[in-house]
Amino acid sequence: MRLGLGGKVFVVTAASEGLGFAVAQVLVDEGAGVLLVSRNRDRLGEAVSQLGGSQHAIDLAADIADPRTAEQAVGTAFEAFGRLDGAFISAGGPARGGVLDVDDDTWRRSFDDVFLSALRMARATLAVNRAATLGFVHSTSTKSPLTGMAVSNGLRPGLGMLVKQLADEIGPHGGRAFGLMPGSIGTQRLLDIHQAADNPAAARKAALVNIPLRRFGEPAEFGQVAAFLLSDAASYVTGCVIPVDGGVLRAL
Repeated sequence: MRLGLGGKVFVVTAASEGLGFAVAQVLVDEGAGVLLVSRNRDRLGEAVSQLGGSQHAIDLAADIADPRTAEQAVGTAFEAFGRLDGAFISAGGPARGGVLDVDDDTWRRSFDDVFLSALRMARATLAVNRAATLGFVHSTSTKSPLTGMAVSNGLRPGLGMLVKQLADEIGPHGGRAFGLMPGSIGTQRLLDIHQAADNPAAARKAALVNIPLRRFGEPAEFGQVAAFLLSDAASYVTGCVIPVDGGVLRAL
């Protein structure tokens, strides 16, 4: 299948490693140029090198939660590549805690970090290209609550509905918006979480029991889904939030 990504340009946030880097890697492999945004300045240089250098990828060391980052990222990408076709936006995960345990400051900070940062990146991208394709990293809490994750359970469904309305607003201009809900993907972060358990092997086994495919996903598998949805091959897909979770999510 021809994805039609050759020559296109995307901003990818949280892109120095993990899922963001996996998405950037598939985009570059398919011929696109990418701007990697991350707070991890040390890792960014290595990521650009792995993607083939500045002909294919450039970097911006910045925090997406900073209100200035979105316009800076879009401007940098446009200046370097001469166009911008979309963005793949990940804004990090909110704090853990129950509904009654999380204080007001944490709720406000999480709203800024998770919700407003994604909205700012979408607005900045659409300001230079109303027909852009926008992908958002969600969580399965968008459709089903996660135990002990009240902030995620409160904010993610709203972001999912934002994707739906955004698709309505930019569709007439040729733009698309979608969300992806990753499950247990075998990133270094997941490996570290299991390794920190009292019994790492038992923690891993317990996690696998709840996955119908009985394995963790590979970052590349997530990246391939994201790249397809950002591409012309998915030109009639918009306004939806799709799980990439091995079948864990019980909601339709």
